Amino acid sequence: MKQLYGVTVAMITPMDEKGNLDLETLEALTNALIAQGVNCLYPCGTTGEMTRLSVEERKQAAETVVRAAAGRVTVFIHIGADTPADTIELGRHAAAIGADGAGIVTPIFLHASDRELEEYYLEILSQLPEDFPVYLYNIPQCSANDLSSSSVERIYRQAKNVVGIKYSFLDMNRTAEYLDTDKDFSVLHGSDKFFSSLLVLGCKGTVSGVAGVFPEPFVAVYDAYIKGNIPEMQKWQSVCRQICDMLKCGSNMAYFKSGLEFRGISAGHMRSPQKDLTDTEKQALFDALTEFCRKNHIPKNIV
Repeated sequence: MKQLYGVTVAMITPMDEKGNLDLETLEALTNALIAQGVNCLYPCGTTGEMTRLSVEERKQAAETVVRAAAGRVTVFIHIGADTPADTIELGRHAAAIGADGAGIVTPIFLHASDRELEEYYLEILSQLPEDFPVYLYNIPQCSANDLSSSSVERIYRQAKNVVGIKYSFLDMNRTAEYLDTDKDFSVLHGSDKFFSSLLVLGCKGTVSGVAGVFPEPFVAVYDAYIKGNIPEMQKWQSVCRQICDMLKCGSNMAYFKSGLEFRGISAGHMRSPQKDLTDTEKQALFDALTEFCRKNHIPKNIV
């Protein structure tokens, strides 16, 4: 079964001033990212404001990305939702539209025990095709739940469609434990600032929101890693750290949307209660990005 690898972009969801999905811009963003050499796309997750979208909106976004990608890169749809029923519905939809696979975040907000988390996943996974690859998704700082390595291993041993985990918390011990699950078990990490180190550790790639705005340095890191050019990899990882700081490492998606505006893609607005950057904040960001592009010889426009 297919797996995620390399530079996997956690995509934003473009919206207009009224909060409606801007699917035309989502299609343009999909094409722009593919043109820049990213390996995989991951829409409708945390970066995509998943908790602000209805099930129908998530289906529309998924359909747009799968259709625009047209098999040129691997596309996994994030399907985790508030209820198992919605998650199963989104998973079946993702499989039906031709997505390559899916990701499922832990239950959110209310704490669940290891047994509850395991049974939650197994219930959902049993309702999806056995040949439809799925990544578990652990982001404990946002979800209020944490997948232990022992739980992950038990889920993996019982569900044929689980191929790996997306981990978005910088705990290197836990990351190493996930990597020990099985030689075929894929671990992708969301800590963009440590992309190169995590590759060396054994992770298959990054799932990066920052790369959705500036894919170039992340693609350069992965290319250098594949070629075994460590000095080149280290050079571009330094550039990745710089842009991660400028874009706040995904703590405020408004920086991603304004960053894309700077790069020539009108990614639109945030959905309430999140707010767009103020004019002052946006101008400060644009000034910093102008200097960043000049210093690192990266074109201003992504398109």
